[in-house]
Amino acid sequence: MSPAETELHGRFLRLFTTNEEAVRAFVRRLVPARADADDVMQEVSLVLWRKFGSFHAGTDFRAWAFGVARFEVLAWLRDKGRDRLVLDEGVALQLAHEAEALEPALSRQRAALQRCMERVPEEQRSLLLRAYQPEARIQDVAAISGRSVAGFYQWLHRMRKTLLDCIHATLAREASP
Repeated sequence: MSPAETELHGRFLRLFTTNEEAVRAFVRRLVPARADADDVMQEVSLVLWRKFGSFHAGTDFRAWAFGVARFEVLAWLRDKGRDRLVLDEGVALQLAHEAEALEPALSRQRAALQRCMERVPEEQRSLLLRAYQPEARIQDVAAISGRSVAGFYQWLHRMRKTLLDCIHATLAREASP
């Protein structure tokens, strides 16, 4: 790889990794199943890299990536068009526009959640993350925690409330001058 290619690759990776979480969340809001969203996200990643030469430095990479993602979702919808459970293209476009408009607020919320999660003791954070894994069974996580299923649900409810309060407080602090 030439020095110019290495530099281009590095620029892409910095921008992509900074924005990947937001782009993935955008795709997941438009594609019904997590596995399908993962497949679409792989295509989005490839297209972003292939088309990175057309990206204008100094412009908004996230907005550009959302545009690419929107087209990839539409292509996925066309490919799945015979499936009755797939959204109409017009509905998907409307959702995409709404998701783009909500992204700044959602990004702040994700950042606040991350900061709040860092304050949770490691053992509790591990249990929280296990409970929200795609294939998680609450019975198994409750057993690991040493609680009954009902007790674990109560603990989970309290933790969600604590995190929500922390997120609201964090966002309020950021909003005040």
